[in-house]
Amino acid sequence: MPYVNIRVTREGVTPEQKLALIEGATDLLSRVLNKNPATTFVIIDEVETDNWGVNRENVTTLRKRQAAAKAGQ
Repeated sequence: MPYVNIRVTREGVTPEQKLALIEGATDLLSRVLNKNPATTFVIIDEVETDNWGVNRENVTTLRKRQAAAKAGQ
């Protein structure tokens, strides 16, 4: 009974995109490991950007900095 946990930042992931992730992860486990799709669980967690950090800053701050830099070009 495979369990896949996908974590993404909460930045507008659509239901269609989530379904594509679920289908893709399920198909991958079925194809590579011969796992039964009926017993494969895929969980998608959406994390607030304030709670996701990279390179010593949270993603909220990173996105604001990137937007400001892009606007200044």
